[in-house]
Amino acid sequence: MSSTASAPRVLATALLTASLTLFVGCKQETQTFPVPASGTVEVEPLKATKMELPPLFRDIERRTFQFFWDTTNEQNGLTPDRYPSRPFASIASVGFALTAYPIGIENGWVSRNQAVDRTLLTLKFFRDLPSGPQRTGKGAYNGFYYHFLDMQTGARYNSWVELSSVDTALLMMGVLFAQSYYDRDDAREKEIREIADTLYKRVDWNWLQKNAPLVSMGWFPESGFIKHDWTGYNEAMLLYVLALGSPTHPVSPDAWTVWTRTYNDTWGVYQGEEFLAFGPLFGHQYSHVWIDFRGIQDEYMRERGIDYFENSRRAAYAQRAYAIANPMKWEDYGPEVWGLTASDGPQQTLQDYRGEQRQFRHYSARGAGLRENFDDGTIAPTAAIASLPFAPEIVIPTTVELHERYGEFLYSSYGFLDSFNPSFQYDIPLKTGRLVPNQGWVASDYIGIDQGPILAMISNYRNDFVWNVMKRNPYIRSGLERAGFKGGWLEPAKPEAGKEAAAPATPKPQTQAEKDAATARALGEAESRVGRGDSSQTPPPQAK
Repeated sequence: MSSTASAPRVLATALLTASLTLFVGCKQETQTFPVPASGTVEVEPLKATKMELPPLFRDIERRTFQFFWDTTNEQNGLTPDRYPSRPFASIASVGFALTAYPIGIENGWVSRNQAVDRTLLTLKFFRDLPSGPQRTGKGAYNGFYYHFLDMQTGARYNSWVELSSVDTALLMMGVLFAQSYYDRDDAREKEIREIADTLYKRVDWNWLQKNAPLVSMGWFPESGFIKHDWTGYNEAMLLYVLALGSPTHPVSPDAWTVWTRTYNDTWGVYQGEEFLAFGPLFGHQYSHVWIDFRGIQDEYMRERGIDYFENSRRAAYAQRAYAIANPMKWEDYGPEVWGLTASDGPQQTLQDYRGEQRQFRHYSARGAGLRENFDDGTIAPTAAIASLPFAPEIVIPTTVELHERYGEFLYSSYGFLDSFNPSFQYDIPLKTGRLVPNQGWVASDYIGIDQGPILAMISNYRNDFVWNVMKRNPYIRSGLERAGFKGGWLEPAKPEAGKEAAAPATPKPQTQAEKDAATARALGEAESRVGRGDSSQTPPPQAK
Protein backbone atom coordinates (compact mmCIF):
# COMPACT_ATOMS: atom_id res chain seq x y z
CA MET A 1 0.00 0.00 0.00
CA SER A 2 1.20 3.50 -0.76
CA SER A 3 2.09 5.77 2.14
CA THR A 4 0.17 8.67 0.66
CA ALA A 5 -3.45 9.01 -0.35
CA SER A 6 -4.31 10.51 -3.73
CA ALA A 7 -8.03 10.78 -2.90
CA PRO A 8 -10.09 10.70 0.33
CA ARG A 9 -10.51 7.19 1.59
CA VAL A 10 -12.06 5.85 4.72
CA LEU A 11 -9.58 3.62 6.55
CA ALA A 12 -11.44 1.80 9.27
CA THR A 13 -8.85 -0.20 11.21
CA ALA A 14 -5.16 -0.91 11.56
CA LEU A 15 -3.75 -4.11 12.94
CA LEU A 16 -0.85 -4.06 15.36
CA THR A 17 0.63 -7.15 16.97
CA ALA A 18 0.35 -7.42 20.74
CA SER A 19 3.31 -9.60 21.53
CA LEU A 20 6.91 -10.06 20.44
CA THR A 21 9.19 -12.95 21.18
CA LEU A 22 12.92 -13.35 20.73
CA PHE A 23 12.64 -15.98 18.07
CA VAL A 24 10.44 -14.41 15.46
CA GLY A 25 8.14 -16.90 13.82
CA CYS A 26 6.26 -18.12 16.90
CA LYS A 27 2.49 -17.84 16.88
CA GLN A 28 1.49 -14.22 17.43
CA GLU A 29 -1.70 -12.72 18.79
CA THR A 30 -3.14 -9.66 17.13
CA GLN A 31 -5.22 -6.85 18.47
CA THR A 32 -7.33 -4.38 16.53
CA PHE A 33 -7.13 -0.65 17.14
CA PRO A 34 -9.48 1.77 15.40
CA VAL A 35 -8.02 4.48 13.19
CA PRO A 36 -10.27 7.49 12.53
CA ALA A 37 -11.37 8.21 8.99
CA SER A 38 -10.24 11.80 9.27
CA GLY A 39 -8.09 13.95 11.47
CA THR A 40 -4.44 13.83 12.42
CA VAL A 41 -2.72 10.60 13.37
CA GLU A 42 0.72 11.21 14.82
CA VAL A 43 2.87 8.16 14.22
CA GLU A 44 6.02 8.05 16.32
CA PRO A 45 9.04 6.49 14.58
CA LEU A 46 9.18 2.80 15.39
CA LYS A 47 11.84 2.02 17.97
CA ALA A 48 13.67 -1.28 18.08
CA THR A 49 12.98 -3.57 21.02
CA LYS A 50 15.71 -3.40 23.66
CA MET A 51 17.00 -6.86 24.48
CA GLU A 52 19.85 -8.16 26.56
CA LEU A 53 22.91 -9.18 24.57
CA PRO A 54 24.40 -12.65 25.12
CA PRO A 55 28.05 -12.81 26.29
CA LEU A 56 29.05 -13.68 22.72
CA PHE A 57 28.63 -10.03 21.74
CA ARG A 58 31.21 -8.85 24.25
CA ASP A 59 33.66 -11.31 22.75
CA ILE A 60 32.84 -10.10 19.23
CA GLU A 61 33.41 -6.50 20.31
CA ARG A 62 36.77 -7.19 21.90
CA ARG A 63 38.08 -9.25 19.00
CA THR A 64 36.83 -6.74 16.43
CA PHE A 65 38.43 -3.86 18.32
CA GLN A 66 41.71 -5.76 18.34
CA PHE A 67 41.56 -5.98 14.55
CA PHE A 68 41.96 -2.21 14.35
CA TRP A 69 44.42 -1.92 17.22
CA ASP A 70 46.71 -4.74 16.13
CA THR A 71 46.75 -4.38 12.34
CA THR A 72 47.14 -0.61 12.08
CA ASN A 73 50.64 0.56 11.23
CA GLU A 74 52.10 1.90 14.48
CA GLN A 75 54.43 4.24 12.55
CA ASN A 76 51.78 6.22 10.68
CA GLY A 77 48.29 5.16 11.80
CA LEU A 78 47.31 3.61 8.46
CA THR A 79 44.81 0.77 8.79
CA PRO A 80 44.83 -2.02 6.18
CA ASP A 81 41.93 -2.54 3.85
CA ARG A 82 42.05 -6.21 4.83
CA TYR A 83 44.03 -8.62 6.96
CA PRO A 84 46.04 -10.86 6.95
CA SER A 85 46.68 -10.28 3.23
CA ARG A 86 47.17 -6.56 4.06
CA PRO A 87 47.96 -5.32 0.51
CA PHE A 88 47.27 -1.63 1.11
CA ALA A 89 45.66 0.83 3.51
CA SER A 90 42.07 1.98 3.14
CA ILE A 91 41.20 5.52 4.16
CA ALA A 92 37.68 4.33 5.07
CA SER A 93 39.23 1.72 7.36
CA VAL A 94 41.16 4.54 9.04
CA GLY A 95 37.87 6.35 9.67
CA PHE A 96 36.49 3.26 11.39
CA ALA A 97 39.74 2.82 13.33
CA LEU A 98 39.59 6.37 14.67
CA THR A 99 36.07 5.51 15.84
CA ALA A 100 37.20 2.21 17.36
CA TYR A 101 39.87 3.66 19.64
CA PRO A 102 37.47 5.55 21.95
CA ILE A 103 35.29 2.43 22.12
CA GLY A 104 38.40 0.67 23.36
CA ILE A 105 38.93 3.38 25.98
CA GLU A 106 35.35 3.14 27.24
CA ASN A 107 35.64 -0.62 27.59
CA GLY A 108 39.06 -0.58 29.26
CA TRP A 109 40.83 -2.36 26.40
CA VAL A 110 43.34 0.45 25.93
CA SER A 111 44.21 3.45 28.05
CA ARG A 112 43.18 6.95 27.06
CA ASN A 113 46.88 7.85 26.69
CA GLN A 114 47.44 4.98 24.29
CA ALA A 115 44.45 5.96 22.16
CA VAL A 116 45.44 9.63 22.18
CA ASP A 117 48.93 8.68 20.99
CA ARG A 118 47.57 6.54 18.16
CA THR A 119 44.95 9.11 17.13
CA LEU A 120 47.37 12.03 17.14
CA LEU A 121 49.88 10.01 15.13
CA THR A 122 47.20 9.23 12.54
CA LEU A 123 45.90 12.78 12.20
CA LYS A 124 49.39 14.26 11.91
CA PHE A 125 50.23 11.77 9.17
CA PHE A 126 47.17 12.74 7.13
CA ARG A 127 47.81 16.43 7.74
CA ASP A 128 51.38 16.15 6.44
CA LEU A 129 50.73 13.66 3.61
CA PRO A 130 52.08 15.00 0.27
CA SER A 131 49.25 16.46 -1.80
CA GLY A 132 48.99 17.38 -5.45
CA PRO A 133 47.70 16.45 -8.93
CA GLN A 134 50.67 14.24 -9.81
CA ARG A 135 49.97 10.62 -10.68
CA THR A 136 52.45 9.16 -8.21
CA GLY A 137 54.02 10.07 -4.90
CA LYS A 138 50.93 11.85 -3.55
CA GLY A 139 48.22 10.69 -1.18
CA ALA A 140 45.79 13.58 -1.41
CA TYR A 141 44.55 16.47 -3.49
CA ASN A 142 42.20 19.36 -2.63
CA GLY A 143 41.52 17.83 0.77
CA PHE A 144 40.40 14.47 -0.66
CA TYR A 145 42.43 11.28 -0.23
CA TYR A 146 43.04 8.33 -2.48
CA HIS A 147 40.86 5.33 -1.74
CA PHE A 148 43.86 3.03 -1.16
CA LEU A 149 47.27 4.12 0.11
CA ASP A 150 50.63 2.43 0.41
CA MET A 151 50.78 1.03 3.96
CA GLN A 152 54.24 2.53 4.55
CA THR A 153 54.44 5.80 2.60
CA GLY A 154 50.76 6.80 2.35
CA ALA A 155 51.13 7.49 -1.37
CA ARG A 156 48.47 6.49 -3.92
CA TYR A 157 48.70 2.72 -4.15
CA ASN A 158 48.32 2.22 -7.89
CA SER A 159 47.04 3.80 -11.10
CA TRP A 160 43.61 2.17 -10.73
CA VAL A 161 43.04 3.90 -7.39
CA GLU A 162 40.79 6.97 -7.47
CA LEU A 163 40.68 10.08 -5.32
CA SER A 164 37.50 9.02 -3.55
CA SER A 165 34.80 11.36 -2.30
CA VAL A 166 32.81 8.83 -0.28
CA ASP A 167 35.86 7.15 1.24
CA THR A 168 37.18 10.57 2.21
CA ALA A 169 33.78 11.14 3.84
CA LEU A 170 34.11 7.90 5.83
CA LEU A 171 37.57 9.03 6.93
CA MET A 172 36.23 12.44 7.94
CA MET A 173 33.49 10.87 10.04
CA GLY A 174 36.23 9.21 12.08
CA VAL A 175 38.19 12.47 12.18
CA LEU A 176 35.21 14.46 13.49
CA PHE A 177 34.37 11.69 15.94
CA ALA A 178 37.88 12.04 17.38
CA GLN A 179 37.45 15.82 17.47
CA SER A 180 34.31 15.51 19.60
CA TYR A 181 35.47 12.67 21.84
CA TYR A 182 38.85 14.01 22.94
CA ASP A 183 37.50 17.05 24.75
CA ARG A 184 39.82 17.39 27.74
CA ASP A 185 41.91 20.43 28.57
CA ASP A 186 45.10 18.63 27.63
CA ALA A 187 47.70 19.77 25.09
CA ARG A 188 47.58 16.57 23.05
CA GLU A 189 43.78 16.36 23.02
CA LYS A 190 43.61 20.01 22.05
CA GLU A 191 45.97 19.24 19.18
CA ILE A 192 43.71 16.38 18.07
CA ARG A 193 40.79 18.80 17.91
CA GLU A 194 42.80 21.38 15.97
CA ILE A 195 44.18 18.95 13.40
CA ALA A 196 40.75 17.37 12.93
CA ASP A 197 39.40 20.84 12.20
CA THR A 198 42.16 21.44 9.68
CA LEU A 199 41.57 18.16 7.85
CA TYR A 200 37.82 18.66 7.58
CA LYS A 201 38.07 22.26 6.46
CA ARG A 202 40.55 21.29 3.72
CA VAL A 203 38.04 19.12 1.87
CA ASP A 204 37.00 21.14 -1.17
CA TRP A 205 33.58 19.66 -1.89
CA ASN A 206 32.93 22.35 -4.53
CA TRP A 207 35.89 21.17 -6.59
CA LEU A 208 34.16 17.82 -7.14
CA GLN A 209 30.89 19.46 -8.18
CA LYS A 210 31.21 19.22 -11.94
CA ASN A 211 27.44 18.73 -12.09
CA ALA A 212 26.43 20.98 -9.20
CA PRO A 213 24.74 20.68 -6.82
CA LEU A 214 25.72 16.99 -6.83
CA VAL A 215 29.19 15.70 -5.86
CA SER A 216 31.19 13.43 -8.16
CA MET A 217 32.28 10.00 -7.01
CA GLY A 218 35.91 10.96 -7.47
CA TRP A 219 38.83 11.90 -9.69
CA PHE A 220 41.75 10.28 -11.49
CA PRO A 221 44.91 12.24 -12.35
CA GLU A 222 45.01 10.32 -15.66
CA SER A 223 41.43 10.95 -16.81
CA GLY A 224 39.91 13.61 -14.58
CA PHE A 225 36.55 13.59 -12.82
CA ILE A 226 34.47 10.44 -12.58
CA LYS A 227 31.33 11.08 -14.64
CA HIS A 228 28.99 9.53 -12.11
CA ASP A 229 27.69 11.68 -9.26
CA TRP A 230 26.34 10.59 -5.91
CA THR A 231 22.55 10.44 -6.08
CA GLY A 232 20.34 8.86 -3.43
CA TYR A 233 19.64 6.51 -1.82
CA ASN A 234 22.89 4.86 -0.61
CA GLU A 235 25.81 5.24 1.79
CA ALA A 236 26.67 8.72 0.48
CA MET A 237 24.04 10.25 2.77
CA LEU A 238 26.92 10.91 5.14
CA LEU A 239 28.91 12.57 2.36
CA TYR A 240 26.24 15.19 1.78
CA VAL A 241 25.81 15.83 5.52
CA LEU A 242 29.55 16.54 5.69
CA ALA A 243 29.54 18.63 2.52
CA LEU A 244 26.58 20.70 3.71
CA GLY A 245 28.16 21.26 7.13
CA SER A 246 31.53 22.44 5.81
CA PRO A 247 32.49 25.92 7.09
CA THR A 248 34.94 26.44 4.20
CA HIS A 249 33.63 24.71 1.04
CA PRO A 250 29.93 23.97 1.65
CA VAL A 251 27.63 22.70 -1.05
CA SER A 252 24.31 24.50 -1.40
CA PRO A 253 21.21 23.18 0.43
CA ASP A 254 19.61 22.18 -2.87
CA ALA A 255 22.23 19.41 -3.05
CA TRP A 256 20.07 17.42 -0.63
CA THR A 257 16.95 18.13 -2.65
CA VAL A 258 18.59 16.84 -5.82
CA TRP A 259 20.16 13.92 -3.93
CA THR A 260 16.70 12.78 -2.81
CA ARG A 261 15.11 13.36 -6.23
CA THR A 262 15.73 9.75 -7.25
CA TYR A 263 14.27 8.29 -4.05
CA ASN A 264 10.92 7.46 -5.61
CA ASP A 265 12.69 5.11 -8.03
CA THR A 266 13.46 2.79 -5.13
CA TRP A 267 10.60 3.43 -2.72
CA GLY A 268 8.20 0.50 -2.76
CA VAL A 269 7.20 -2.78 -1.24
CA TYR A 270 9.73 -5.60 -1.16
CA GLN A 271 9.33 -8.85 0.78
CA GLY A 272 6.36 -7.38 2.63
CA GLU A 273 8.17 -4.21 3.71
CA GLU A 274 7.47 -0.73 2.36
CA PHE A 275 10.68 1.28 2.42
CA LEU A 276 13.38 3.16 0.54
CA ALA A 277 15.37 0.27 -0.84
CA PHE A 278 19.05 -0.32 -1.48
CA GLY A 279 20.07 -3.91 -2.09
CA PRO A 280 23.30 -4.27 -0.04
CA LEU A 281 22.81 -3.61 3.66
CA PHE A 282 25.91 -1.42 3.98
CA GLY A 283 23.90 1.36 2.29
CA HIS A 284 21.47 1.21 5.21
CA GLN A 285 24.23 1.11 7.84
CA TYR A 286 27.25 3.32 7.12
CA SER A 287 25.62 6.70 7.75
CA HIS A 288 23.96 5.29 10.88
CA VAL A 289 27.30 4.33 12.39
CA TRP A 290 27.87 7.97 13.33
CA ILE A 291 24.48 9.70 12.99
CA ASP A 292 21.47 8.87 15.16
CA PHE A 293 18.59 9.15 12.72
CA ARG A 294 15.96 8.15 15.28
CA GLY A 295 13.22 10.75 15.37
CA ILE A 296 14.83 13.21 12.94
CA GLN A 297 13.43 13.58 9.44
CA ASP A 298 14.20 15.39 6.22
CA GLU A 299 11.38 16.53 3.96
CA TYR A 300 11.17 13.20 2.16
CA MET A 301 10.85 11.12 5.31
CA ARG A 302 8.38 13.57 6.83
CA GLU A 303 6.16 12.93 3.83
CA ARG A 304 6.54 9.19 4.27
CA GLY A 305 5.80 9.28 7.99
CA ILE A 306 8.95 7.42 9.10
CA ASP A 307 12.63 8.15 9.64
CA TYR A 308 15.81 6.66 8.17
CA PHE A 309 16.29 4.45 11.23
CA GLU A 310 12.91 2.81 10.69
CA ASN A 311 13.76 2.55 7.00
CA SER A 312 16.92 0.57 7.82
CA ARG A 313 14.92 -1.61 10.17
CA ARG A 314 12.59 -2.54 7.35
CA ALA A 315 15.54 -3.23 5.07
CA ALA A 316 16.92 -5.75 7.57
CA TYR A 317 13.55 -7.47 7.84
CA ALA A 318 13.22 -7.57 4.05
CA GLN A 319 16.59 -9.27 3.69
CA ARG A 320 15.66 -11.85 6.29
CA ALA A 321 12.35 -12.48 4.52
CA TYR A 322 14.25 -12.89 1.25
CA ALA A 323 16.51 -15.50 2.85
CA ILE A 324 13.51 -17.39 4.18
CA ALA A 325 11.86 -17.36 0.74
CA ASN A 326 15.25 -18.30 -0.79
CA PRO A 327 14.11 -18.04 -4.42
CA MET A 328 17.51 -19.18 -5.75
CA LYS A 329 17.61 -22.23 -3.44
CA TRP A 330 21.01 -21.50 -1.91
CA GLU A 331 22.29 -23.75 0.85
CA ASP A 332 21.49 -22.87 4.49
CA TYR A 333 19.50 -19.66 3.83
CA GLY A 334 16.75 -19.22 6.40
CA PRO A 335 15.41 -17.17 9.32
CA GLU A 336 18.74 -17.24 11.17
CA VAL A 337 21.16 -17.35 8.23
CA TRP A 338 20.89 -14.18 6.16
CA GLY A 339 22.78 -11.03 5.28
CA LEU A 340 23.88 -9.66 1.89
CA THR A 341 26.21 -6.68 1.53
CA ALA A 342 29.52 -5.84 -0.14
CA SER A 343 31.91 -8.62 0.78
CA ASP A 344 34.52 -11.10 -0.36
CA GLY A 345 33.43 -14.06 -2.44
CA PRO A 346 35.07 -17.19 -3.81
CA GLN A 347 35.81 -16.41 -7.46
CA GLN A 348 34.53 -14.76 -10.64
CA THR A 349 33.16 -17.84 -12.35
CA LEU A 350 30.16 -19.57 -13.90
CA GLN A 351 29.32 -22.95 -12.39
CA ASP A 352 26.48 -25.43 -12.64
CA TYR A 353 24.21 -25.24 -9.59
CA ARG A 354 21.06 -27.31 -9.36
CA GLY A 355 21.09 -27.88 -13.10
CA GLU A 356 21.61 -24.29 -14.23
CA GLN A 357 24.51 -21.92 -14.77
CA ARG A 358 25.04 -19.57 -11.85
CA GLN A 359 27.38 -16.61 -11.61
CA PHE A 360 29.70 -16.34 -8.63
CA ARG A 361 31.93 -13.37 -7.80
CA HIS A 362 34.91 -12.54 -5.64
CA TYR A 363 34.72 -9.11 -3.96
CA SER A 364 31.38 -7.59 -4.93
CA ALA A 365 28.31 -5.80 -3.68
CA ARG A 366 25.58 -8.32 -2.95
CA GLY A 367 22.03 -7.46 -2.07
CA ALA A 368 18.32 -8.06 -2.33
CA GLY A 369 15.85 -5.28 -2.97
CA LEU A 370 14.04 -3.35 -5.64
CA ARG A 371 17.39 -2.56 -7.30
CA GLU A 372 21.12 -3.29 -6.87
CA ASN A 373 20.46 -7.00 -6.62
CA PHE A 374 23.01 -9.77 -6.81
CA ASP A 375 23.08 -12.98 -4.82
CA ASP A 376 25.51 -15.86 -5.30
CA GLY A 377 24.94 -17.59 -1.97
CA THR A 378 27.60 -15.58 -0.10
CA ILE A 379 26.63 -14.47 3.42
CA ALA A 380 28.55 -11.73 5.25
CA PRO A 381 28.16 -11.67 9.06
CA THR A 382 28.57 -7.88 9.12
CA ALA A 383 25.32 -7.49 7.17
CA ALA A 384 23.24 -8.85 10.03
CA ILE A 385 25.37 -7.85 13.03
CA ALA A 386 25.68 -4.20 11.97
CA SER A 387 21.87 -4.12 11.82
CA LEU A 388 21.69 -4.80 15.57
CA PRO A 389 20.30 -1.39 16.63
CA PHE A 390 17.59 -1.58 13.98
CA ALA A 391 16.26 -5.07 14.66
CA PRO A 392 17.84 -6.83 17.67
CA GLU A 393 15.07 -9.41 17.84
CA ILE A 394 16.21 -10.93 14.54
CA VAL A 395 19.91 -10.00 14.65
CA ILE A 396 20.72 -11.57 18.02
CA PRO A 397 19.47 -15.08 17.11
CA THR A 398 21.22 -14.84 13.74
CA THR A 399 24.54 -13.86 15.30
CA VAL A 400 24.34 -16.71 17.80
CA GLU A 401 23.43 -19.16 15.04
CA LEU A 402 26.30 -18.05 12.80
CA HIS A 403 28.72 -18.59 15.66
CA GLU A 404 27.30 -21.94 16.74
CA ARG A 405 26.87 -23.41 13.27
CA TYR A 406 29.95 -22.04 11.48
CA GLY A 407 32.18 -20.69 14.22
CA GLU A 408 34.73 -23.48 14.00
CA PHE A 409 35.97 -22.15 10.65
CA LEU A 410 34.36 -18.68 10.43
CA TYR A 411 35.17 -17.19 13.85
CA SER A 412 38.77 -16.53 14.77
CA SER A 413 41.27 -14.06 16.25
CA TYR A 414 39.45 -10.89 15.18
CA GLY A 415 35.89 -12.18 15.27
CA PHE A 416 33.97 -13.24 12.19
CA LEU A 417 35.92 -13.60 8.97
CA ASP A 418 34.41 -11.55 6.20
CA SER A 419 32.04 -14.01 4.55
CA PHE A 420 31.20 -17.61 3.65
CA ASN A 421 29.28 -19.51 0.99
CA PRO A 422 27.90 -22.99 1.85
CA SER A 423 26.74 -23.45 -1.77
CA PHE A 424 30.18 -23.04 -3.33
CA GLN A 425 31.89 -26.44 -3.31
CA TYR A 426 33.73 -26.35 -6.63
CA ASP A 427 37.30 -27.55 -6.88
CA ILE A 428 38.67 -24.63 -8.88
CA PRO A 429 41.36 -21.98 -8.22
CA LEU A 430 40.04 -19.40 -5.77
CA LYS A 431 40.54 -15.65 -5.80
CA THR A 432 40.62 -15.66 -2.01
CA GLY A 433 39.57 -17.85 0.90
CA ARG A 434 39.43 -21.62 1.11
CA LEU A 435 37.12 -24.59 0.77
CA VAL A 436 36.10 -26.36 3.96
CA PRO A 437 35.17 -30.00 3.30
CA ASN A 438 31.39 -30.41 3.23
CA GLN A 439 30.92 -26.80 4.35
CA GLY A 440 31.67 -24.77 1.25
CA TRP A 441 33.80 -21.65 0.84
CA VAL A 442 34.96 -19.35 3.64
CA ALA A 443 36.88 -16.07 3.41
CA SER A 444 40.46 -15.87 4.63
CA ASP A 445 40.48 -12.12 5.32
CA TYR A 446 38.90 -9.62 7.66
CA ILE A 447 37.90 -6.39 5.87
CA GLY A 448 38.12 -3.08 7.71
CA ILE A 449 34.95 -1.50 6.33
CA ASP A 450 33.00 -4.59 7.40
CA GLN A 451 34.64 -4.84 10.83
CA GLY A 452 34.02 -1.18 11.65
CA PRO A 453 30.21 -1.24 11.51
CA ILE A 454 30.12 -4.40 13.65
CA LEU A 455 32.03 -2.74 16.48
CA ALA A 456 30.37 0.67 16.29
CA MET A 457 26.81 -0.61 15.96
CA ILE A 458 27.13 -2.97 18.93
CA SER A 459 28.40 0.05 20.88
CA ASN A 460 25.47 2.15 19.70
CA TYR A 461 23.05 -0.58 20.68
CA ARG A 462 24.50 -0.85 24.18
CA ASN A 463 24.45 2.83 25.11
CA ASP A 464 24.25 5.10 22.03
CA PHE A 465 27.97 5.82 22.50
CA VAL A 466 29.09 6.80 19.00
CA TRP A 467 25.80 8.57 18.31
CA ASN A 468 25.97 10.66 21.49
CA VAL A 469 29.55 11.75 20.83
CA MET A 470 28.69 12.86 17.30
CA LYS A 471 25.65 14.80 18.49
CA ARG A 472 28.13 17.18 20.09
CA ASN A 473 29.83 17.96 16.77
CA PRO A 474 28.61 21.30 15.39
CA TYR A 475 29.53 20.42 11.81
CA ILE A 476 27.30 17.32 11.83
CA ARG A 477 24.43 19.28 13.33
CA SER A 478 24.87 22.05 10.76
CA GLY A 479 24.96 19.57 7.88
CA LEU A 480 21.77 17.88 9.02
CA GLU A 481 19.96 21.16 9.54
CA ARG A 482 21.00 22.50 6.13
CA ALA A 483 19.68 19.25 4.63
CA GLY A 484 16.31 20.03 6.21
CA PHE A 485 16.36 17.58 9.09
CA LYS A 486 14.15 18.50 12.03
CA GLY A 487 12.81 16.95 15.19
CA GLY A 488 14.27 14.67 17.84
CA TRP A 489 17.66 15.57 19.23
CA LEU A 490 18.04 18.42 16.72
CA GLU A 491 15.33 20.40 18.50
CA PRO A 492 16.34 23.01 21.11
CA ALA A 493 16.52 21.73 24.65
CA LYS A 494 13.37 22.17 26.71
CA PRO A 495 13.48 25.02 29.27
CA GLU A 496 14.52 24.10 32.78
CA ALA A 497 11.90 23.61 35.44
CA GLY A 498 10.70 26.92 36.85
CA LYS A 499 11.56 28.88 33.74
CA GLU A 500 8.75 30.16 31.60
CA ALA A 501 8.52 28.51 28.21
CA ALA A 502 7.62 30.39 25.08
CA ALA A 503 4.02 30.03 24.02
CA PRO A 504 3.64 27.33 21.38
CA ALA A 505 2.92 28.49 17.88
CA THR A 506 -0.61 27.98 16.67
CA PRO A 507 -0.57 24.95 14.40
CA LYS A 508 -1.52 25.48 10.80
CA PRO A 509 -4.88 23.82 10.05
CA GLN A 510 -4.52 20.67 8.02
CA THR A 511 -6.15 20.31 4.67
CA GLN A 512 -8.35 17.30 4.05
CA ALA A 513 -5.68 15.85 1.74
CA GLU A 514 -3.08 16.13 4.52
CA LYS A 515 -5.45 14.43 6.95
CA ASP A 516 -6.05 11.59 4.51
CA ALA A 517 -2.32 11.22 3.90
CA ALA A 518 -1.62 11.02 7.63
CA THR A 519 -4.30 8.39 8.08
CA ALA A 520 -2.96 6.38 5.15
CA ARG A 521 0.54 6.50 6.65
CA ALA A 522 -0.82 5.16 9.94
CA LEU A 523 -2.32 2.16 8.18
CA GLY A 524 0.84 1.62 6.15
CA GLU A 525 2.88 1.60 9.36
CA ALA A 526 0.53 -0.89 10.97
CA GLU A 527 0.47 -3.20 7.95
CA SER A 528 4.27 -3.21 7.82
CA ARG A 529 4.49 -4.22 11.48
CA VAL A 530 1.87 -6.91 11.12
CA GLY A 531 3.76 -8.36 8.16
CA ARG A 532 6.81 -8.99 10.31
CA GLY A 533 5.10 -9.72 13.63
CA ASP A 534 6.31 -6.58 15.40
CA SER A 535 4.53 -5.08 18.38
CA SER A 536 7.35 -3.04 19.85
CA GLN A 537 5.27 0.12 19.57
CA THR A 538 1.98 1.05 21.10
CA PRO A 539 -0.92 1.75 18.75
CA PRO A 540 -1.16 5.20 17.18
CA PRO A 541 -3.20 7.58 19.31
CA GLN A 542 -6.71 8.53 18.36
CA ALA A 543 -6.96 11.81 16.51
CA LYS A 544 -8.84 14.51 18.33
